[in-house]
Amino acid sequence: MIFPKPTLHQLCLTYVQERIDAYQAAIQAAQESANSETKSSAGDKYETGRAMAQNERDRNAVQLQQARQLLGELQRINPELPCDTVRPGALVHTSLGHFYVGISAGKLVVDGQEYFAVSASAPVALTLAGQRAGGQVSFNGKPVTILSIQ
Repeated sequence: MIFPKPTLHQLCLTYVQERIDAYQAAIQAAQESANSETKSSAGDKYETGRAMAQNERDRNAVQLQQARQLLGELQRINPELPCDTVRPGALVHTSLGHFYVGISAGKLVVDGQEYFAVSASAPVALTLAGQRAGGQVSFNGKPVTILSIQ
């Protein structure tokens, strides 16, 4: 069975880049909102509006930084390299489903097949870490067989 590991990696990169773009746009919008607040006789309203815009900008800046960290994690993975154990960059086919260990990007569909992009710190990835094809583990009280790793 051939797995689309480079395609899954690219989908994860696209997911992260879309998040980065959205956070950058939200930061810019919040900054423009803060800049457009005008002083009026109701000075408290002006200050409250600016503070709310600044809080929004700060919140999005934190999320932007987290998304950039995810991008860095992905860029350290070469999807062309084969894996014989479960580790970042591995595509794992189990009796539970297909998992791409990289970042947490949720369900991805390639050629009608569902895959789950999970971070190396996700419970399922931690349970599978270091295992080889043919290995068995228990996840949430259920036996899981590792059918193949790419």
